[in-house]
Amino acid sequence: MRIATSPARAVALVVALLCAGPATQAQTGNTQAKPRIYLADAIIAVVNNEVITRQELVERLQIVERRMRNQGIALPPPAEFQRQLLERMIIDRAQMQLAKEYGIRVDDTMLDRAVARIAEQNRMSLQEFRTTLEREGTPYARFREEIREEIIMQRLREREVDNKIQISESEVDNYLAEQGAPQGQEFQLSHILVRIPENATAEQIGERRRRAEEVMRQLRSGGDFAKVAATYSDANDALSGGDLGWRSQDRLPQLFVDAIAELKQGEVSQIVKSANGFHILKLNGKRSASVVKAGTAAVQQTRVRHILIKTNQIVTPADAKRKLTELKQRLDNNAAKFEELAKMHSNDLTASRGGDLGWIYPGDTVPEFERAMDGLQPGQVSDPVESPFGYHLIQVLERKKDDVSQERQRLIARQAIRERKLDEATQDWLRQLRDRAYVEYRIDSGDAR
Repeated sequence: MRIATSPARAVALVVALLCAGPATQAQTGNTQAKPRIYLADAIIAVVNNEVITRQELVERLQIVERRMRNQGIALPPPAEFQRQLLERMIIDRAQMQLAKEYGIRVDDTMLDRAVARIAEQNRMSLQEFRTTLEREGTPYARFREEIREEIIMQRLREREVDNKIQISESEVDNYLAEQGAPQGQEFQLSHILVRIPENATAEQIGERRRRAEEVMRQLRSGGDFAKVAATYSDANDALSGGDLGWRSQDRLPQLFVDAIAELKQGEVSQIVKSANGFHILKLNGKRSASVVKAGTAAVQQTRVRHILIKTNQIVTPADAKRKLTELKQRLDNNAAKFEELAKMHSNDLTASRGGDLGWIYPGDTVPEFERAMDGLQPGQVSDPVESPFGYHLIQVLERKKDDVSQERQRLIARQAIRERKLDEATQDWLRQLRDRAYVEYRIDSGDAR
């Protein structure tokens, strides 16, 4: 098993094992009503033929607020926070409705397996896991349903977006021809999207541009990017402060690459327009990245193993790092063998193999893992290394040179092109799904709490 190149891909691998379902053609309406003020009404929004209640919004507000505080993200003003979260609940509800029409579901047996896997990854019995969740303020039944919905929506997006991305041979040829630079770049970005409705009129586009300009005005006046994103962005990552994490240059839309080309760390781009809306990007960091280029006769392969401690709402980054530091001390003192500790402690599926990941090509792992791996000599063990999946101890076993076949070069190119297209395609699909849904608001702009 290889370490996936993105958290979304890792989730998709788990989801693919848990559920699948047949599909039928869905139909949705395309009318929307203006917000109406019915603060005392228990129904705050109608989405097609279903409702969202005030209690549902209150519960989601409490959960998301706690998570944002834990991540150190400043909360937006209450009215905007409520609006942002309600909009995401509407989009989620529309996705769940479409999944139901397609027959995509996760039964209790599948869900039990998923929850048991999560508990196992946290080195807890199911009862210990449940107790910990509820002590942290998350009802166990609510947690189960969140996992069910996440799996269903992931499967829906695979069906509606991932599986429909087309990559032509000419695109692969062009990509390989462009890989002439001696070294690639990786960027740590944050992002704000002001979405344009599908089939928008000139007046609607103008209104959206004015909103983007107001966002830019606040940023130039010293506004905190994460807080402004949580307040104004229409992207799915808004309530995470718009954080896109580290992205390699070849896995970003060309529009983004051009927008950040002249930026220094900490600077914000101009407003850029795509088919989905107006974007503002912040460059948080930049670094070099190793890439496998067309025409490379041979590349270094590394045989490696690791111990992974995943972080989540129960296991904090500090907990994971402390645990791996303790394991590293045992290894340094020859008090244990790496493969034994991996079997006992690793949260990865490779634990049963002593953490052995086999032979790794450049680009097969996430950048953080690859950089740490490349800095080790055979036999060496790293200090705890952070990645999007948690914290790792990494041990290099051996290295060798191997030819990169033309077939593999083209496979790598296809993967990069697919990732470049995926974000924009997902945003476009969500925009269409939202715009075609019938939505009626029944809530004031005040605080639902």
